[in-house]
Amino acid sequence: MLFEQLSLIEPILSALKHEGYTTPTPIQEQAIPSILEGRDLLGCAQTGTGKTAAFAIPVLQLLCKEKYTGEIRKTGIKALVLTPTRELAIQIEESFKAYGKNLGLKQLVIFGGVSQQPQTNALRHGVDILIATPGRLLDLINQRFIRLNDVEFFILDEADRMLDMGFIHDVKKVIALLPTKRQTLFFSATMPPEISKLADNILKNPVKVEVTPVSSTAETIQQAIYFVEKENKKLLLAHLLKDPVIKSALVFTRTKHGADKVVKDLHRSNIIAEAIHGNKSQNARQRALTNFKSGHTRVLVATDIAARGIDVDNLSHVINFELPNVAETYVHRIGRTGRAGASGIAFSFCDAEEIAYLQDIQKLISIQVPVVSEHPYAMANSFLQKAPSLKQKPVQRHYQNNERRSFRGGDSRRYAGNQSRNRD
Repeated sequence: MLFEQLSLIEPILSALKHEGYTTPTPIQEQAIPSILEGRDLLGCAQTGTGKTAAFAIPVLQLLCKEKYTGEIRKTGIKALVLTPTRELAIQIEESFKAYGKNLGLKQLVIFGGVSQQPQTNALRHGVDILIATPGRLLDLINQRFIRLNDVEFFILDEADRMLDMGFIHDVKKVIALLPTKRQTLFFSATMPPEISKLADNILKNPVKVEVTPVSSTAETIQQAIYFVEKENKKLLLAHLLKDPVIKSALVFTRTKHGADKVVKDLHRSNIIAEAIHGNKSQNARQRALTNFKSGHTRVLVATDIAARGIDVDNLSHVINFELPNVAETYVHRIGRTGRAGASGIAFSFCDAEEIAYLQDIQKLISIQVPVVSEHPYAMANSFLQKAPSLKQKPVQRHYQNNERRSFRGGDSRRYAGNQSRNRD
């Protein structure tokens, strides 16, 4: 199927063509027609499936239809997108701007951590589409800069992450201020009981769209485990990054302090890297992300919350410097690469204390992640004897010095290219 077959108007089709989009992803193909029909929607989809375009494109079209059919337009905010993180909010705003470039609609993104004055100035000039994080939105509502009386479209994105980050009560406060008559689009990668209950309460006879269950990892992502002592992880990371095949790498740590420490260690190895986490100012976070997207910074080190929503074209590698203690988080992490059908590689470091995490991950994704057994910092064989469930045949000889590296029988360069531009 092509976007032309989804009954989209020419200004949007032209914008999509400019972005290099021709074929919708499964969630776009399923969601766009239902949203255009005015239906509420429950989307069970993780990042990397194209869900931002799945809601942005039809909402833009519906707003444009109102604008040009001579209907009396209310002057307030028409569409509200609520999302958990600053980075994701910024990227959603960029998507609305790209897809709606020919429509003359006004969009604005607001979030905390920066001065509110530029945001309030923009609000005074009128906004059609508001993308917001919960805290700043409620602040500006309480200061009477924002009224939600005219909202016709409400999009709740990453609902499960809202719960994880402790925002669910703020979300409920926002919902209580919305008009009863509205179209609601609800997206979540997982459906824990509280999120399922919230969806039941705010959706009216919704269409349900479900793609890529959280327990599955993209088939296009090549995964590998490196068993390594904790103190040798920094040496292994620097060793791997000597390979020019790794054009860009998103490195995950469990803590903010850990992210900063990894960056310092990489700098000592003359590797350009920056960290992104909650203790960084918004300007610093955005600057680091911009440098990473442009290729100026080769390595971005991130915590899970800060990385949610990071969407980078041609991201070749994700490296789990530390395994997450929640198995589902592994799926979200490696989903930063291999997005929308593109290929990618995910390396994970595992020390003795992380064996239980690895076992949980492999149980969740129903596969044993291949082990790279030959590398300069490999654990002694006695380690694997203590973890019989992890014993398996090695899949790769990890070359050293200037030898060509192979991965699962093929040149690893072929996994770094041909990335799709159909971004989430």
